[in-house]
Amino acid sequence: MNAIDVMLQHRSIRKFASEKVDPKLLEEIVNCGLRASNTGNMQLYSVIATEKEPLRTELCQLHFGQCASAPMFLTVCVDVNRYHHYCRVNGCDEPYGNLLWFISALVDASLFAQNLCLAAESKGLGFCHLGTVNYNTKKIAELLQCPKGVVPVIALALGHPAEEGRLSERLGCDAVLHSEVYHDPSDEEIASTHAVRDNDPFNQQMVKENGTRNYCEIFTTKRYPRAMNEAVSADLLAFLRESGFGL
Repeated sequence: MNAIDVMLQHRSIRKFASEKVDPKLLEEIVNCGLRASNTGNMQLYSVIATEKEPLRTELCQLHFGQCASAPMFLTVCVDVNRYHHYCRVNGCDEPYGNLLWFISALVDASLFAQNLCLAAESKGLGFCHLGTVNYNTKKIAELLQCPKGVVPVIALALGHPAEEGRLSERLGCDAVLHSEVYHDPSDEEIASTHAVRDNDPFNQQMVKENGTRNYCEIFTTKRYPRAMNEAVSADLLAFLRESGFGL
């Protein structure tokens, strides 16, 4: 299967076989991640592979028990600690503890992670992106012994699939591709481009189970409501300041 086919057939995997990820295979997919573009070729990221007990289970619990059968969790971190150390070794200033370089490193970490994920799927592995890393960032950093300047930003459950997974619906090019300048869509255009989401049978069943008026309301009142967003944002901002990013 070529890279385009792998991307178009991506499915999140939440149930995994007990087989462990071979260390050589892990190194191979990480090397693919390392080839991703990044700011100034500074590679301001690190990835922590966690598979030994009890650490694996403790980390899983910080992700609210998601993907408990995964034999390995990968935590991709913004990492200016390593580059600042490089600066000290060379007698240079350490100027990267600020918003600009947190965002730059976050972009770099994301590109690294996506390359790694594509390589993993092409090798028959499955993964699930765990957005919960943003809800327990400080606790995850403490558990994984991250020093100042290292912030977990992306979490992946990784292993050999024990299910096929569901091919989720996606918005189309008509929703996300803009020509020359940004086109602010009308109400009618929003309804049209999001119909693929609203009319999806799986999503319609979710609406029934949650007792909401529509699919959008599941997110705004159940999954990611305002009060929770603001509380998590405050905690995350406080931790970023503790981590030396001066926000």
